Amino acid sequence: MSAEWQHGLFGCFDNMTICLLSFFVPCYQVGKNAEAIGESCILCGIGSFFFIPLVILRGKIREAKGIQGSFIGDCCVYYWCGYCAIAQEGMEVQGMGPGGMGIARV
Repeated sequence: MSAEWQHGLFGCFDNMTICLLSFFVPCYQVGKNAEAIGESCILCGIGSFFFIPLVILRGKIREAKGIQGSFIGDCCVYYWCGYCAIAQEGMEVQGMGPGGMGIARV
């Protein structure tokens, strides 16, 4: 894994729609992020109220995109910058999933 995030953690304002959704309706944005990588939108949206499901979803997004990182690193990102992480993931998965250039589940 050697890819990098397309947008930095503090690049929230690169896409204002995702930025606003991440800060004001994070459960919706987390669900859409999950849906883009083939996970349940509803379950992940509900899981967004808890810390560990968010960290696990970030790991799955990293894995799907070939981005280097670790579980501990993901925990730190969510502990200190959770809303920015949701926005970063939303911009990363844009175009993936139904109708986009997504990944195939095996």
